[in-house]
Amino acid sequence: MASGSTKVIIAALIGNTLISITKFTAAFITGSSAMLSEGIHSLVDTGNQILLLHGLKQAKKPADEYFPFGHGKEVYFWSFIVAILIFALGGGISIYEGIQHILNPEPITNPMINYVVLGLAMLFEGAAWYFAFREFSSVKGKRGYIEAVQRAKDPSIFVVLFEDSAAMLGLLVAFCGIMLAQWTGYLYFDGAASVIIGLILVGTAIWLAYETKGLLIGESANRHVIDGIRSILNTHAATEHVNEVLTMHMGPDFVLVNISIDFQDELLSDEMEIAIAEMDQRIKNEYPHIKRIFIEAEKRKNRIIAQLEK
Repeated sequence: MASGSTKVIIAALIGNTLISITKFTAAFITGSSAMLSEGIHSLVDTGNQILLLHGLKQAKKPADEYFPFGHGKEVYFWSFIVAILIFALGGGISIYEGIQHILNPEPITNPMINYVVLGLAMLFEGAAWYFAFREFSSVKGKRGYIEAVQRAKDPSIFVVLFEDSAAMLGLLVAFCGIMLAQWTGYLYFDGAASVIIGLILVGTAIWLAYETKGLLIGESANRHVIDGIRSILNTHAATEHVNEVLTMHMGPDFVLVNISIDFQDELLSDEMEIAIAEMDQRIKNEYPHIKRIFIEAEKRKNRIIAQLEK
């Protein structure tokens, strides 16, 4: 598992732990709904980072009798759980808290404490976001950011990036809500900010769940990897035709490949075995994250039909 993922998560974990404590303290002193929602947001993010670290640890467990392809998908499972927690705890509680303060507004005392805490939180969250963004940029290659998220096979990095982006946006909303409530005297702005923060978290959770779902149920390798495998197979002298190349990510660094090839008719059984071994080795040398390859000999349909017609 990439060490960069672990470093990003640990940095976010430390930052969110400290930030959540200061936010809850400020919310308790001032009575701000938006600040309370921000505290819940940071607390949920802290729990999420613990779950991601747990997923990374579990994914390193070796294959066994019951999990012959290893535990790599633990990362995908726990990333999906993180999305659910952001939706249910972060978004749900923030929206509920905001509605309660809109229906029963309470005055904000010592608003300057909120501004100081929000300023510090922006500084810390900004540093964590930059760290996650830099790590994500280093692994995305030449692809655009949206495409990189859609095709990424290690969700732990973009999950943290999404969380930190939502946190930065939530801090701005909380700042505006508290400021408007103080300037105008309309306390509804504070509760409305809490509802908006909840909606931001719900939107983030839905996007995370959508991006993680494909990996969880069995997403293929990226197109250039599949094309590269086909190129290696087609250039081998024993190949008549490549029928299928089926791939599945069993983890960020574990790809399973199943190949169907129509071999040359004149090949003897031992020659075919040698050819399969050569193909297997060439593919694994070119793509180290491909760990298991299954190659089956199978004539393509048009050749079967032609032989039957004869």
